[in-house]
Amino acid sequence: MPKLSDTMTEGVVAEWHKKVGDSVSSGELLAEIETDKATMEFESFYDGVLLHIGVEKGANAPVNAILAIIGAAGEDVSALLANAGAPTVESAPTPAPVAEKAPEVSAPVAAPVAESKPVASPAPVSNTSGRVFASPLAKKVAADKGIDINQVAGTGDSGRIVKRDVDHFTPYVPAANQASYAVAAGQESYTEEKVSQMRKTIARRLAESKFSAPHFYLTLDIDMDNAIAARKAMNADKDVKISFNDMVVKASAMALRKHPAINSSWLGDVIRRNHHVHIGVAVAVDEGLLVPVVRFADSKGLAQIGTEVKEYAQKAKDKKLQPSDWEGNTFTISNLGMFGIESFTAIVNPPDSCILAVGGIKEVPVVKNGQVVPGNVMKLTLSCDHRVVDGASGAAFLQTLKGYLENPVTMLV
Repeated sequence: MPKLSDTMTEGVVAEWHKKVGDSVSSGELLAEIETDKATMEFESFYDGVLLHIGVEKGANAPVNAILAIIGAAGEDVSALLANAGAPTVESAPTPAPVAEKAPEVSAPVAAPVAESKPVASPAPVSNTSGRVFASPLAKKVAADKGIDINQVAGTGDSGRIVKRDVDHFTPYVPAANQASYAVAAGQESYTEEKVSQMRKTIARRLAESKFSAPHFYLTLDIDMDNAIAARKAMNADKDVKISFNDMVVKASAMALRKHPAINSSWLGDVIRRNHHVHIGVAVAVDEGLLVPVVRFADSKGLAQIGTEVKEYAQKAKDKKLQPSDWEGNTFTISNLGMFGIESFTAIVNPPDSCILAVGGIKEVPVVKNGQVVPGNVMKLTLSCDHRVVDGASGAAFLQTLKGYLENPVTMLV
């Protein structure tokens, strides 16, 4: 079982593309593995015959457990399995020895999973030129299945869409449209579902964070009148579509540059002061939460940040995110404002020292120039790990962030 993400401890076989006795070539798709973040394709490293399947479809196994054995046709793998202590799920039958000649014993060509370094499938490349690069077969399969080829991310050369991309494409279905269960009055009923790898990881990492990191919380009101006017002016250009979340990401990145203590990580024996600004943006998916990363966000414009966040959100919902998309964040933003949430507190996403919880914009009475007038207010709550960040540092960061959001033109300087 390969380790396909930095936090993966076990994997689930979502699908086998070969069965015992099939010929396998190096680089050929062997199985699909569900990690704690996404379902990824796993390719064979060897040429030969699939002699043994160690983990059946739907089952899970820890990293480095025997996933499969590939070797020459007819090789006996029983000794290898006995030494490894692996249960036999499915193996090719061992041919009976010939009486006239002692059987030759050769080592099975097995993947030394403890030493191998699995290579993940190439990351899907989003096409932004407007032209669709896809193989004729991929286009035909997409048309037969009624799939919009423009929504499929390509994993072929230079982002070319190939048949496997179409085969594995899953359109996003909002939770509100999912099937509901009819329950008869007066009758107790329930369903149970297996905990996914993603949910297991969320439970483990956030429990560790909540119960090991001493959290404290700082909340600040932001006057969003100028931000609303600025966004309206920017979006007057039909080629530009800036969201309030994009503005929060940009403002946070610039504020982090001025307050490096917030852009830090707790690593046990040391505190890492990050000189780069990589902002993780929490994205809700059906199975839980993913946090793709906008890298060097302080040096990017609002339009570029908006484009990246939209692409990441779509890839997350299509289960097409790769490890390089979600690793390396130095600060995290979680926004529930679009769900009508006024304010909330978020759990720090380790190893970050802080996470910013963004609420919705609410029209309320405010005092300006001694007069009570209508205003638009957004609440921000900064959750801090007190091992790294003190109250004064967190408050200073929020004041800088407030200045950028209340005067968006300063983000363009």
